Amino acid sequence: MSSKTTDYGIEKSLENLGISQQNNGVSSGGSYFASGDMLESYSPTDGKLIAEIKTASAEDYTKVIETAKAAYKEFRMIPSPKRGELVRQFGLKLREYKDDLGKLVSYEMGKSLQEGLGEVQEMIDICDFAVGLSRQLHGYTMHSERPGHRMYEQYHPLGIVGIISAFNFPVAVWSWNTALSWMCGNVTVWKPSEKTPLCAIACQNIISEVLKENNLPEGISSMIVGDHKIGEQLVNDKNIALVSFTGSTRVGRIVGKNVAERFGKSILELGGNNAIIITENADLDMSVIGAVFGAVGTAGQRCTSTRRLIIHESVYDEVKNRLVKAYGQLKIGNPLDENNHVGPLIDKDAVAQYLNSIEKCKKEGGTFAVEGGLLEGEDYSSGCYVKPCIAEVENSYEIVQHETFAPILYLIKYKALDEAIALQNDVPQGLSSAIMTQNLREAELFLSQAGSDCGIANVNIGTSGAEIGGAFGGEKETGGGRESGSDVWKYYMRRQTNTINYTTSLPLAQGIKFDL
Repeated sequence: MSSKTTDYGIEKSLENLGISQQNNGVSSGGSYFASGDMLESYSPTDGKLIAEIKTASAEDYTKVIETAKAAYKEFRMIPSPKRGELVRQFGLKLREYKDDLGKLVSYEMGKSLQEGLGEVQEMIDICDFAVGLSRQLHGYTMHSERPGHRMYEQYHPLGIVGIISAFNFPVAVWSWNTALSWMCGNVTVWKPSEKTPLCAIACQNIISEVLKENNLPEGISSMIVGDHKIGEQLVNDKNIALVSFTGSTRVGRIVGKNVAERFGKSILELGGNNAIIITENADLDMSVIGAVFGAVGTAGQRCTSTRRLIIHESVYDEVKNRLVKAYGQLKIGNPLDENNHVGPLIDKDAVAQYLNSIEKCKKEGGTFAVEGGLLEGEDYSSGCYVKPCIAEVENSYEIVQHETFAPILYLIKYKALDEAIALQNDVPQGLSSAIMTQNLREAELFLSQAGSDCGIANVNIGTSGAEIGGAFGGEKETGGGRESGSDVWKYYMRRQTNTINYTTSLPLAQGIKFDL
């Protein structure tokens, strides 16, 4: 570990979380083992090596699955409120480790410390939500057409839930899936991003404490760090009843197809190309705040990041000028410094994609109100810091139709609201959307069947950030999956219809006669 990491107490946090120079990237219920290659985790904050991880082999994966299968047989028989108690204790542990884990998220991923702590808070919130649900796994009771019969529906766990998560939310998305899975009686196998493996190891260390304290079987929670081959094993494994995948649309297509071919279930959280419509009736102060945070938060690496601003022609120039002024006040630097607004991109590959997107935008005719580029100097020695930029474009540009995981904000002008909604919807993705207006009719139209086609549609709130209580997910190339709140727990269970005949005869449905 670099001596520079002591500047913000990161070394102490790593120690508290059980992270050392060398770590094991395979764990099943607290038992750590691995026989694969070494993986190095570097921080985009300062470019320094944080630690090395021994990754998983194909044989390691098989061992994890066998342990998970054994654990499921026991775990499914534990009453749901008792499983909820496990989740409650995990939430308490997260409260205990919040500062340390939030700091690690910030350091290994590069998001601001405030966002790192906020991500851990999301984990705590979903635990609280799942604990409440553990006593509310309700089915339905129906009236049978046959006398002396009772009909009802109930829900049963699926088995093993596989979770493949992305680097941009290295712990929260796993917890969304895991808390609900455990509450429903499933066991989990987690393949985290290779770009943020230490965050996953830290989470596994925390849940292992809970499992040991409750004498629960190995395999309820497993974590396996490996390359795409391990991911392919998980996706194609008939033992995995449900695969929850967060990542690119390109890979999501492969995951969805392969899981469907074996008749498994999948939750796909894929790309976003999110827009805020700013009408002539908008509160511009609120609009600018929402747009700036949405565009530069997490350095534009959220699936809900604001990519496009669709602005009414009457306020276009004023909004643009306010944005330019706001961008001039942004502080870019070490994300562990709470005075900074923007941290680095995840790695140099992301920087290359960012720079390439800027060049493509210019070639298609885009002009930049705020120029982008790579930041250089001692404070940016990792080579991962870039300038958030603003481009004036047409929605039809090829580059605008794609998701760029970087702080590039596109400005688009419109005349009438129906045109703005059409522009908002005229991209392949359909995750998050928003309208800024003080006009009730405009707001209601945006939320109607003639409005936004996204899974999330907000009024006077930006596109970025979602509460645990609502179902999170999108439509079209975003995948159509849902995670987190509402009745999403049903994704993690199988529905069963039961009919009980408590008479001495056997009447058939639909009045059919079958006499012997």
